[in-house]
Amino acid sequence: MSHNPVRPWRNIDRRKSRQIRVGKVLVGGDAPISVQTMTNTITSDAKATIEQVMRCAVAGADIVRVSTPDQESTRALKEIVAESPVPIVADIHFHYKRAIEAAEAGAACLRINPGNIGDAARVREVIKAAKDHGCSIRIGVNAGSLEKHLLDKYGEPCPEAMVESGLDHIKILQDNDFHEFKISVKASDVFLAAAAYQQLADATDAPIHLGITEAGGLVSGTVKSAIGLGNLLWMGIGDTIRVSLSADPVEEVKVGYEILKSLGLRHRGVTIISCPSCARQGFDVIKTVAALEERLAHVTTSMSLSIIGCVVNGPGEALMTDIGFTGGGAGSGMVYLAGKQSHKLGNDKMIDHIVELVEAKAAEIEAAQARAEAAE
Repeated sequence: MSHNPVRPWRNIDRRKSRQIRVGKVLVGGDAPISVQTMTNTITSDAKATIEQVMRCAVAGADIVRVSTPDQESTRALKEIVAESPVPIVADIHFHYKRAIEAAEAGAACLRINPGNIGDAARVREVIKAAKDHGCSIRIGVNAGSLEKHLLDKYGEPCPEAMVESGLDHIKILQDNDFHEFKISVKASDVFLAAAAYQQLADATDAPIHLGITEAGGLVSGTVKSAIGLGNLLWMGIGDTIRVSLSADPVEEVKVGYEILKSLGLRHRGVTIISCPSCARQGFDVIKTVAALEERLAHVTTSMSLSIIGCVVNGPGEALMTDIGFTGGGAGSGMVYLAGKQSHKLGNDKMIDHIVELVEAKAAEIEAAQARAEAAE
């Protein structure tokens, strides 16, 4: 992230990591922090899985992971990869042969769990398949499936055990002259995951995949992930993220972007700044914001919109946003453009009019970007 000399308290110094490629997506180095999710369809049902991958891609997913627990899944993977607009990661559970089949089917990356995949010889076979087919690998250490000898050594899952597991498997890849890998050390416990990631960041220059595994449902999992991932990202740790929710994978993508947007690390779509509403509101803020979120979901251009119920904070928030609306009296409010008062508007026309303004502003921004690119 570039330094902000005016507001230095917004600066985040990202950890320097190596850069790898997951299909067409660069991970690590100075590449944008990518957002991932994982399908929850039966992978062997290629049609259903492709449909879900498409919805996730439309929501902004850079990379999508699919589970490949059996041969039926890896057989379907070839069709899924061919139809997907984003790179597909094959999640390998226990059987190393599934990894080889996934590489042959065109997966962009293989996610292997060191505690489950088997001995070093089998890992070497997976490495060869990855090399032969241009796959990267994610070493996925999980507190719930650490190797027995590490549990015997440390007594329980702990940051030291998780990092040692990861470094052991990094050595196997490096000893086999394989360097296109990233690594994660996930746990459902926020403290454990955060401590493990901090130690890992100091121990390797490999790109880091962030996640709080098995975080929970939409609300609880979002909060847990925002705390865990948000703090790590604020420290500059993390090159790609996945928010794990017991919910539609599209929601994982949305939450991932909101975490990155809140830290200024990634921008996509309309950021709505809105008040929680109170007795002072001049219109129904909650229903208005819900409607605008739905109506503006198709806008991918980065911009800001403030929707504030009254004049206490409305004008101040509008100063900092591209478009704003502040509730007033007598069934109308004030529209702000680029921080300045523009015109009054009746509440009954507010949603349609704001959608029109946002779409026009998006077109203006996109046109300016196109002119700038053409001039280079």
